[in-house]
Amino acid sequence: MNLRPRTLLLAAILSFSILTASAWTTQPAPRREVRAVWLTTIGGLDWPHSYAHTAAGIARQQQELCAHLDRLRALGINTVLLQTRIRGTVIYPSAYEPWDGCLSGRPGMSPGYDALAFAVEECHKRGMAIQAWVVAFPLTSLTVTRQLGAQSIIRRHPALCMRTGDHWMMNPGIPATADYLAGLCREIVERYDVDGIHLDYIRYPEKEVPFDDRRTFRRYGHGESLSEWRRANVTRCVKQIYDAVKAVKPWVMVSCSPVGKHDDLPRYSSYGWNARTTVSQDVQRWMSEGIMDEIFPMMYFRGNHFYPFALDWTENASGRIVVPGLGAYFLAPDQKDWPLETVTRELSFLRIIGAGGAAFFRSRFLEDNVKGLGDFLSGGFYSAPTLLPAMTWADSIAPAAPAGLRVSESRYAMHISWLPPHDPTPGDSLRYNVYVSDSFPVVPSRARLMASYLRSPACDIDIAAPSARRSYYAVTAIDRFGNESAPAAVNHPSPLAIVPAGLPEVRDGVLRTDTIDAGVLILRDAVGDEVMTVRNNGKVDVSALPAGVYKLYGQGRRGSAHLTGRFLIPLP
Repeated sequence: MNLRPRTLLLAAILSFSILTASAWTTQPAPRREVRAVWLTTIGGLDWPHSYAHTAAGIARQQQELCAHLDRLRALGINTVLLQTRIRGTVIYPSAYEPWDGCLSGRPGMSPGYDALAFAVEECHKRGMAIQAWVVAFPLTSLTVTRQLGAQSIIRRHPALCMRTGDHWMMNPGIPATADYLAGLCREIVERYDVDGIHLDYIRYPEKEVPFDDRRTFRRYGHGESLSEWRRANVTRCVKQIYDAVKAVKPWVMVSCSPVGKHDDLPRYSSYGWNARTTVSQDVQRWMSEGIMDEIFPMMYFRGNHFYPFALDWTENASGRIVVPGLGAYFLAPDQKDWPLETVTRELSFLRIIGAGGAAFFRSRFLEDNVKGLGDFLSGGFYSAPTLLPAMTWADSIAPAAPAGLRVSESRYAMHISWLPPHDPTPGDSLRYNVYVSDSFPVVPSRARLMASYLRSPACDIDIAAPSARRSYYAVTAIDRFGNESAPAAVNHPSPLAIVPAGLPEVRDGVLRTDTIDAGVLILRDAVGDEVMTVRNNGKVDVSALPAGVYKLYGQGRRGSAHLTGRFLIPLP
């Protein structure tokens, strides 16, 4: 890996400025950004907090999850990484592995419902993506293994497993391990409408873990060095999982959460803890070879342990999506008691360098608003909704726009409906986004995203103020790869009503202004951008302006400008 001198210089400058600055200017939100959170199920750390044995228990557990999702959505989160395979155990009925005990309270026992199916449905209802978080190599403890008995993977596939202290682990050096994991991930993708498979702990253990694979190395090493062989083993698992997922549903994202530093940098050491050399994750190679769509490096660091390495990930992304994971839990007083500024500056830095977004470990600390992180996100940083990045390397063809848009008005809402495109993408793969704007035509990049990833061709937009009734609406279709159509727009049922009586009129491309007592006129579009400044001679040629609503300001001799009203340039 050869980083350009610009990279090293930028890393040093930005690191220094961020660490010493007394204030930080929040970067504007991009139109597409991943805002993710890890929702942990192991031991019920994040969810569930109760066991399901009866119908009442199932309802309570499901209500808990819905409450989590509602809070996360209110914070601006658009992606949930739900722990689905825990330690050789799962939260759905599987042909491969038994139930985890987090749902029923007893390993191997069903809670009486399909938790993954329920989670997928509830996330999609809220316009949130859900990735099935699969813990790859670690398996159950000795105690849980005994409880599972014949259901355990250790009993069913002993050749794939190794004992490591008081736990078991899958052996990446056995070729059949890759087959097994690929099959399990294929099962999830075939049966559930997940948006991604998220691979965790797809790496060799740290040196403190007693992992002796010398016998496997002698059998399968074939003259390679131990480090080369181990990296090849993990890469084989990644590739087989990737191929298995894409063969079923090519739009399903394959992501992973590698160790937070890829490797040592020329001027910054990883201090013996990195992905490639220490635990055999050749992640940047995976991205360059096209067997990984998205990464969530676990960057639970600060200072020069964070900034240069975050930049390294983004500059070596090979066009894939890099979403660094931030240690929200370190804000807690009983953890490392970081100041809030540590995380908020890292968030701003990621936007500056063009990262694909950020993820938070873990959900409880975000929902508990530790140190005010939730307030920071919902109060400004994530206040504007956003779409997820598109997988343009897999498919870059946008779908056709919806048709037949209609808007009807009730006392409290606008009901918008439309028809699917005439040439829709095959299958149940199209979703819809709804935009609102004060000007026409509606341009999604400058409009407000009101609803996203809708599955039905209709929605209701709450009207928070009377002025909202005077807005314009547009709908786009978006496919499962993230490609968005052109907007199909519709005027408000009574668009002329937005121009009160007595304001200037536009006829034949000319705006009459002889009744305005101002020497200079300033024309702005509906979002406030200046489009024209002219002397007031009684009329203004506006024929070159596109259709829409404009604001007219009069400027007096002292230079102050005041709003005189609005005018409409109708559609031709």
